[in-house]
Amino acid sequence: MRVTVRLFARLRDITGAAELARDTAPGATIGEIWRDLAREFPELTGYERSISTAVNADYARMDTRVAEGDEIAFLPPVSGG
Repeated sequence: MRVTVRLFARLRDITGAAELARDTAPGATIGEIWRDLAREFPELTGYERSISTAVNADYARMDTRVAEGDEIAFLPPVSGG
């Protein structure tokens, strides 16, 4: 199945793209998609414990299963004021 992955801030810089299309197995979780990305872009691994995730604009956990056509967002921590 195909999903869209959206990346923000430093994650976008690491991958060189704000949006990526990804094929994944039916029943895949957000965490599995993240780990696939981290294998392709090893610098992402340092962010796994601090990122927020969302599916179709709703915050979700890494164990959330995704469906065909879903949009998954990975958001790094932000600072500033």
